[in-house]
Amino acid sequence: MTPKDIFSYRPYWAKRLVPAPVLPMSREEMDALGWDSCDVILITGDAYIDHPSFGAALIGRVLEAQGFRVGIVSQPDWRSARDFQRLGKPNLFFGVTSGNMDSMVANYTADGRIRSDDPYSPDDEPGRRPDRAEIVYANRCREAFPDAPVVLGGMEASLRRAAHYDYWSDKVRRSVLLDAKAELLIYGNAERAVVEVAHRLAKGERIMDITDVRGTVLERKASDDDDAVRLPSHEEASKDPAAYNRAALTLHQAAFSKTDKPLKQRHGDRDVWILPPPHPLTTRELDRIYELPYTRQPHPAYSGRKMSAYEMIRFSVCIMRGCFGGCTFCAISCHEGPVVQNRSEESILREIETLGDTAAGFTGVISDLGGPTANMYRMGCGRSQGAQGCKRLSCLYPSICRQLKTSHAPLIRLYRKARRLPCVKKILIGSGIRYDLALCSPEYIRELANHHVGGYLKVAPEHVSEGPLRCMQKPDKESFERFMALFDRFSKEAGKEQYLIPYLIAAHPGTTDQDMIELALWLKKHGFRPDQVQTFLPSPMTLASAMYHTGHNPVDGRPVAVPRGLKARRRHKAFLRYHDPASWPLIRETLRRMNRADLIGNGQRHLVRAEDRKPGRRLVD
Repeated sequence: MTPKDIFSYRPYWAKRLVPAPVLPMSREEMDALGWDSCDVILITGDAYIDHPSFGAALIGRVLEAQGFRVGIVSQPDWRSARDFQRLGKPNLFFGVTSGNMDSMVANYTADGRIRSDDPYSPDDEPGRRPDRAEIVYANRCREAFPDAPVVLGGMEASLRRAAHYDYWSDKVRRSVLLDAKAELLIYGNAERAVVEVAHRLAKGERIMDITDVRGTVLERKASDDDDAVRLPSHEEASKDPAAYNRAALTLHQAAFSKTDKPLKQRHGDRDVWILPPPHPLTTRELDRIYELPYTRQPHPAYSGRKMSAYEMIRFSVCIMRGCFGGCTFCAISCHEGPVVQNRSEESILREIETLGDTAAGFTGVISDLGGPTANMYRMGCGRSQGAQGCKRLSCLYPSICRQLKTSHAPLIRLYRKARRLPCVKKILIGSGIRYDLALCSPEYIRELANHHVGGYLKVAPEHVSEGPLRCMQKPDKESFERFMALFDRFSKEAGKEQYLIPYLIAAHPGTTDQDMIELALWLKKHGFRPDQVQTFLPSPMTLASAMYHTGHNPVDGRPVAVPRGLKARRRHKAFLRYHDPASWPLIRETLRRMNRADLIGNGQRHLVRAEDRKPGRRLVD
């Protein structure tokens, strides 16, 4: 069945109003637009930046294009309902999101410390959103206007749509839909679902009667007379690690296999229904979404204030969505899904020209042409029926699927056309390169090295040992080394001195101390001295989080090593920074415990220096 084009609905009556210069955040702005009320009010934990990289702005502009009046309540004070009453009662619903990130990830480091900054807040100020923001915001909406429907969305809603392991409380929590007491949850790319829900509500349908929209989650009284795929219940998943893993695996298989059956999970005397994923957006739909009248700037209320998240994407252009890589630790793939949805060349080039014509401060440098992954543009399953029924959780692991269309020709053609635009001086690629996929096209690697690297290219091998790579569903180190060799060769051919910056993860499930020694020695051998490194953070719903929680891989049932506790996690992180003297005491202690003191010393073959033993000074490790 072909889904309805989201721009084919008969517009709501407010379509006669001109688009708002920016979506209003105050009554004064509403008055200036001549609005007596808003049809939809979006509550977000991020600052409001009118740019399609920010969920509230994108969904707001999509609904505006349908003829709805949309207001934004950004980073409200959640300690009372006052801010949630700022724009009055919405005629249709409150849309609630924690922002572009899960609020717990935004608020806490992998070591459980409160973060010192928030790039999605004015002046990067931390503490502007509550923990478990969607629950808190939804409750405040209900307090402000008890009869206004509440619809959850965004990353936090997507990742917490079913019973899920929560790293911060170290327990399996219920679906966020139940804890927020919301009427509906929209997961994944929300445009298709939110447009249908808004139009049906505008026609007078009750939100409790909207039970058939793909990409939504709803709650009903428990029953057994249906054709749904039943997941282990919240209670089972909480008590039995094997049951939790069965639920986690089924959720991911449903996303990859394009099932038309809903999933159902019992929570006490209620059932949480997870309807099938939304149909991917067409190129035409995606083009129109990204060409809506965004100002591409923060709301004027933030004038003069810095926001790092905005600066990072200010002059970037999104060319696609979705990722079929299936990395087990990746929250984006859980959210956007495995089907790559592409914009047209013409739309992308128009956006670049618009940047050149209208963007303040634009110097001709595009910081990124990409998406979740840089080099999946116009790729996908080559089967006539797509991936229907496919059981693979990754199109790239353990090897690249023979049915996958891997041509980089459309992407190379796009790069070349974009470079020829008069407003462009340089196009950088900031999204991650899937290097095993790039090996299918040495011409692409040459194009990248010759034209699209500003001295350094970020690539994510994540590790080099077989154990963690298997648990991550990432390619072997030989693939990365082949990519390194080609990148180095093409950089030299172009007469350029360019370097790779590897992204690596410490303490991922499946990683032992021996694996970290192997990784540190590999880094030293190749001259890599990582500065910024990350420790594995178990995001809700990912397969890697299931491994962390249960100690078993949901994919094959095998037990996995799980580095637990602050000391173990810091120990693994120390090996990534083998070159930093601050890491040496912990590394020395570990090497001695593992009978690898042969790696301590001051020679080339050693991993860390021996202790300084200066006369008259007491050695402190």
